Amino acid sequence: MAQTITKGSKEIVKAALAAVPAISVEEAMQVVHSPDYVFVDLRDGTEQAKTGMIPGAVASSRGMMEFHIDPESSAHKPEFNEDKTYVFYCASGGRSALAAQVALDMGLKPVVNLSGGVAAWKKAGGTLTRA
Repeated sequence: MAQTITKGSKEIVKAALAAVPAISVEEAMQVVHSPDYVFVDLRDGTEQAKTGMIPGAVASSRGMMEFHIDPESSAHKPEFNEDKTYVFYCASGGRSALAAQVALDMGLKPVVNLSGGVAAWKKAGGTLTRA
Protein backbone atom coordinates (compact mmCIF):
# COMPACT_ATOMS: atom_id res chain seq x y z
CA MET A 1 0.00 0.00 0.00
CA ALA A 2 1.32 3.43 -0.94
CA GLN A 3 2.02 6.03 1.71
CA THR A 4 -0.47 8.82 2.25
CA ILE A 5 1.51 12.00 2.82
CA THR A 6 -0.72 14.40 4.72
CA LYS A 7 1.61 17.42 4.70
CA GLY A 8 3.90 18.35 1.83
CA SER A 9 7.28 20.05 1.98
CA LYS A 10 5.87 23.35 0.70
CA GLU A 11 3.34 23.38 3.53
CA ILE A 12 5.88 22.72 6.29
CA VAL A 13 8.32 25.28 4.89
CA LYS A 14 5.51 27.85 4.69
CA ALA A 15 4.62 27.18 8.33
CA ALA A 16 8.28 27.49 9.41
CA LEU A 17 8.67 30.76 7.49
CA ALA A 18 5.61 32.09 9.31
CA ALA A 19 6.82 30.91 12.73
CA VAL A 20 10.47 32.00 12.64
CA PRO A 21 11.50 35.66 12.77
CA ALA A 22 13.20 36.82 9.57
CA ILE A 23 16.01 39.22 8.80
CA SER A 24 16.29 40.89 5.41
CA VAL A 25 19.49 40.78 3.40
CA GLU A 26 19.89 44.52 3.89
CA GLU A 27 19.63 44.15 7.67
CA ALA A 28 21.97 41.15 7.64
CA MET A 29 24.59 43.04 5.66
CA GLN A 30 24.63 45.70 8.37
CA VAL A 31 25.34 43.16 11.14
CA VAL A 32 27.45 40.52 9.37
CA HIS A 33 30.65 41.75 11.04
CA SER A 34 29.06 42.47 14.41
CA PRO A 35 30.39 40.40 17.33
CA ASP A 36 26.78 40.08 18.51
CA TYR A 37 25.72 37.89 15.57
CA VAL A 38 26.63 34.39 14.41
CA PHE A 39 25.78 33.48 10.82
CA VAL A 40 25.10 29.77 10.36
CA ASP A 41 25.34 28.15 6.92
CA LEU A 42 23.01 25.14 6.82
CA ARG A 43 23.85 24.00 3.31
CA ASP A 44 25.84 20.83 2.77
CA GLY A 45 29.58 20.92 2.23
CA THR A 46 29.41 20.61 -1.55
CA GLU A 47 27.11 23.63 -1.77
CA GLN A 48 29.38 25.62 0.53
CA ALA A 49 32.46 24.67 -1.48
CA LYS A 50 30.80 25.51 -4.79
CA THR A 51 29.48 28.99 -3.96
CA GLY A 52 31.34 29.97 -0.80
CA MET A 53 29.97 31.10 2.54
CA ILE A 54 29.07 34.42 4.10
CA PRO A 55 32.32 35.66 5.70
CA GLY A 56 32.70 34.43 9.28
CA ALA A 57 29.78 32.00 9.08
CA VAL A 58 29.75 28.71 10.98
CA ALA A 59 29.27 25.64 8.78
CA SER A 60 26.55 23.41 10.20
CA SER A 61 24.84 21.27 7.59
CA ARG A 62 21.13 20.72 8.04
CA GLY A 63 21.79 17.07 8.83
CA MET A 64 24.18 17.84 11.71
CA MET A 65 22.73 21.04 13.16
CA GLU A 66 20.97 19.48 16.15
CA PHE A 67 24.21 17.73 17.17
CA HIS A 68 26.22 20.94 16.74
CA ILE A 69 23.78 22.85 18.99
CA ASP A 70 23.49 20.20 21.73
CA PRO A 71 26.22 20.80 24.35
CA GLU A 72 25.96 17.13 25.38
CA SER A 73 26.80 15.92 21.86
CA SER A 74 30.32 14.91 20.91
CA ALA A 75 29.77 16.97 17.73
CA HIS A 76 28.84 20.15 19.66
CA LYS A 77 30.24 23.38 18.25
CA PRO A 78 31.05 25.99 20.91
CA GLU A 79 29.81 28.77 18.60
CA PHE A 80 26.30 27.63 19.54
CA ASN A 81 26.90 28.31 23.23
CA GLU A 82 27.21 32.08 23.07
CA ASP A 83 24.87 34.92 24.02
CA LYS A 84 24.41 36.13 20.45
CA THR A 85 21.77 36.33 17.73
CA TYR A 86 21.95 33.40 15.31
CA VAL A 87 21.26 34.13 11.63
CA PHE A 88 20.43 30.88 9.85
CA TYR A 89 20.70 30.67 6.08
CA CYS A 90 20.66 28.18 3.22
CA ALA A 91 20.37 28.52 -0.56
CA SER A 92 16.97 30.23 -0.63
CA GLY A 93 15.56 30.25 2.92
CA GLY A 94 13.43 27.11 3.18
CA ARG A 95 15.83 24.66 4.85
CA SER A 96 17.13 27.37 7.15
CA ALA A 97 13.57 28.22 8.26
CA LEU A 98 12.97 24.56 9.11
CA ALA A 99 16.32 24.41 10.93
CA ALA A 100 15.66 27.65 12.79
CA GLN A 101 12.33 26.31 14.00
CA VAL A 102 14.04 23.20 15.39
CA ALA A 103 16.83 25.30 16.96
CA LEU A 104 14.23 27.46 18.69
CA ASP A 105 12.47 24.28 19.90
CA MET A 106 15.84 23.14 21.32
CA GLY A 107 16.13 26.40 23.27
CA LEU A 108 18.64 28.31 21.13
CA LYS A 109 17.68 31.97 20.99
CA PRO A 110 17.41 34.39 19.47
CA VAL A 111 17.41 32.78 16.02
CA VAL A 112 16.38 34.50 12.79
CA ASN A 113 16.13 33.25 9.21
CA LEU A 114 17.88 35.12 6.40
CA SER A 115 15.12 35.88 3.89
CA GLY A 116 16.05 34.56 0.46
CA GLY A 117 19.25 32.85 1.66
CA VAL A 118 22.50 32.92 -0.28
CA ALA A 119 20.66 33.66 -3.52
CA ALA A 120 19.33 36.95 -2.12
CA TRP A 121 22.70 37.70 -0.48
CA LYS A 122 24.52 37.36 -3.81
CA LYS A 123 21.85 39.32 -5.69
CA ALA A 124 22.25 42.21 -3.21
CA GLY A 125 26.04 42.23 -3.78
CA GLY A 126 27.04 40.39 -0.62
CA THR A 127 30.43 38.74 -0.62
CA LEU A 128 31.05 35.04 -0.20
CA THR A 129 34.33 33.40 0.81
CA ARG A 130 35.70 29.98 0.04
CA ALA A 131 37.67 28.00 2.60
